[in-house]
Amino acid sequence: MGGAGRGDGAGLRPAVVALASQPFRLTWTDGERERRHTPDYFARLLDGTGVVVDVRPEGLVDEDTAEVFAFTARVCEEVGWQFRHVGDLHQPYRVNLRWLSRYRHSRCHRAPVADRLRKTFADPLPLLAGAEQVGDRLAVLPVPDLLWQQELTADLATDPLGIDTLVHPAFRGRR
Repeated sequence: MGGAGRGDGAGLRPAVVALASQPFRLTWTDGERERRHTPDYFARLLDGTGVVVDVRPEGLVDEDTAEVFAFTARVCEEVGWQFRHVGDLHQPYRVNLRWLSRYRHSRCHRAPVADRLRKTFADPLPLLAGAEQVGDRLAVLPVPDLLWQQELTADLATDPLGIDTLVHPAFRGRR
């Protein structure tokens, strides 16, 4: 599953259990000059898979960068890792991530409400309908906390999150 990512988050669904920024530097000679590259991220997935990620908007990937990414992908394949280039995020996904990221702090988590939300969304429900089943929707809408923590999930790539967005439990692989 190597190669370029779609940029909409669809290729990033497996549970990430560890993440390192600028994890290592590759140094090589291409026959003419010495080259160096430090990938942006290394992720370890729940199943043990290693994934090297470079983030660069498509419009900024010139011929030299494409060669570096191709070399990095070959090295990753040799050691049994995946390589992903994440380019431009599609608009709905970017908007949803920006909004959800505001709920990443522990101060947004309220355990009693979260427990009720987990039970309510055990079966898929529209966002607002599920929140209203738990209580005052303004007090309950920390549903984003559970979406950010990937305990609940929704389609973030197609449309901005809204009252009718279907929310359901996130798939959890076996440990």
